[in-house]
Amino acid sequence: MLDQETIRSFIKVAECQSFSRAAELLHKTTATISYRIKALEESIGTLLFIRTTRSVNLTPAGEYLLERCSQWHNWLVSMPDELRQINDGVEHQVNIVFNNLLYNPVTVAQLLAYLQLRYPFTQFHISRQVYMGVWDALLNEDCHLAIGATGNESLENTINVLPLGKINWVFVVAPHHPLANVPEPLLEDRLRLYPAINVEDTARHLAKRIAWLLAGQHEIKVPDLHTKLECHLRGVGIGFLPHTLCQPYLESGELVQKKTKHPRHPSTLSLAWSSQRSGEVVKSIIALFQASDPLIAGFTLPLD
Repeated sequence: MLDQETIRSFIKVAECQSFSRAAELLHKTTATISYRIKALEESIGTLLFIRTTRSVNLTPAGEYLLERCSQWHNWLVSMPDELRQINDGVEHQVNIVFNNLLYNPVTVAQLLAYLQLRYPFTQFHISRQVYMGVWDALLNEDCHLAIGATGNESLENTINVLPLGKINWVFVVAPHHPLANVPEPLLEDRLRLYPAINVEDTARHLAKRIAWLLAGQHEIKVPDLHTKLECHLRGVGIGFLPHTLCQPYLESGELVQKKTKHPRHPSTLSLAWSSQRSGEVVKSIIALFQASDPLIAGFTLPLD
């Protein structure tokens, strides 16, 4: 009913809105093309074209079939190359998860442009997670590669890790915040009076972790690091920020660094990947990080 020649004929008639023009482009007779379309309509019991003496237009069913047939036809054309790529060890799909601390939209686009050029038939899925949510995606959600997994030790034998560096944290407040002029080190009793701004851990299967929160302290949860930064700038709350992120604001005086009795320890981040789901694409990304290639430099900028 829907063999390749019938699909090609249907698509061409729909594009040309003419049986004769479609026949000419396909090097067939008009009668042959008309017969194929009529046989298709009869076999499915649905009219696909509205024919007049001057035009040939798609019915709603024809429009739907055109969309599906175009997808099918394009896949049939690309299928041999896709199959050869798979035989060469290139993944059909690669899922990459980023720690929100390292996510850089410009560098992500640069990496995808590079990969798409080398692996044109691979589908890519990019996601962002927070804290243990990165490991969760790698262990439980069919993710192939994690950029910024917390720690430098694997949580599972099938996962390999490559340490990338560490995030150093500084406690900052807005210059107009009440804590800005309090003598250092800041004590917990004083800190507890003001809300902590936190980005919530996105783990679903693993236990969530809290970056910094004192017992009895009010917490404001925000979706990403840049929202947290804006809250600090406006004096909404307090907490720790990555040193590299807030350094420009410290230099401009928009933020003030304060010492606390219990500073936050640096966070070690790693590249992590599944040894069971690693093909040529994942290997090429790993090689970029191993060589400290400029292409991925934007991901490591937040690291000290």
